[in-house]
Amino acid sequence: MKSFLIALAITLGAAANAMAQTPKQILFVVGPSSHPPGSHEVAAGARLMAHCVENAENVSALHATVVEGWPKDESLLDSADSVVFIGDTFPPQRLPDTEAILAKLDQMMRRGCGIACIHYATGLLGKDVAADGEHPLLHWMGGYFANNTCPHHQGIAKIFQAATITPATPTHPISRGWSEFTIHDEPYIKNYFGKNDNQLAANVTALATSMLPPEKPEREIVAWCVEREPATGGGRGFAIVMPHFYKNWSDEDLRRLILNAIVWTANREVPPIGVRGQLPNLATFEPVSVEVSSR
Repeated sequence: MKSFLIALAITLGAAANAMAQTPKQILFVVGPSSHPPGSHEVAAGARLMAHCVENAENVSALHATVVEGWPKDESLLDSADSVVFIGDTFPPQRLPDTEAILAKLDQMMRRGCGIACIHYATGLLGKDVAADGEHPLLHWMGGYFANNTCPHHQGIAKIFQAATITPATPTHPISRGWSEFTIHDEPYIKNYFGKNDNQLAANVTALATSMLPPEKPEREIVAWCVEREPATGGGRGFAIVMPHFYKNWSDEDLRRLILNAIVWTANREVPPIGVRGQLPNLATFEPVSVEVSSR
């Protein structure tokens, strides 16, 4: 009886703590994409992430909103604890009124809003950046994928049959609950981390690495995060250069890595076992195709 009462008290205490959590608002911004069915599937990917965030079994009071393009409702931006981008390159650069969007994002970052970019949304084109590679995303997120049109640095986008993704900093909260996994995907390599010999800044942490390419392997950073300086508003940023193929959202380790990061960028504690929850059939989120129809 005593052990039952102790267990009941722990359960009730956890429930009360969950109810007391301040709600966090996660805004998912879907940018343009011209990739073939089964790859990128940016709108479906955003809906999938939003579902997982709102239906997490062990993280409470997370509210997700998905918008295609830049939201017209200013309140969504002002209330966001983290903004997650998915699209073909960093969506603010491909949407109308880029300068106004970047200015608003700067305001959001200065109040401590988090930011996360998924796969190609980590990318910038040569026309987006200064000749030396300067761009606000470098500071908001700690690094970016430099498309091969960039004058200062060229990342590499290549599909690998089997890329093994390894935790790089196992003690970081984003690393909780997921293990090394191998995936057929397009993890970008030779990502750009700044003018200082392309070394990670002191406030940037490598989260996942892969030995790529197979014919001449080097340890490549494929996911990272940043804790921005208090002088610029603080806040947190995250980048991951996967998944290219929509069906890879079914990989539990990959998905948990991303969900942990979204929770972390919203300044919510990541559970010791990582963010958990059931994923419905991938077709639920209305991709053009779950399977790849070409390349």
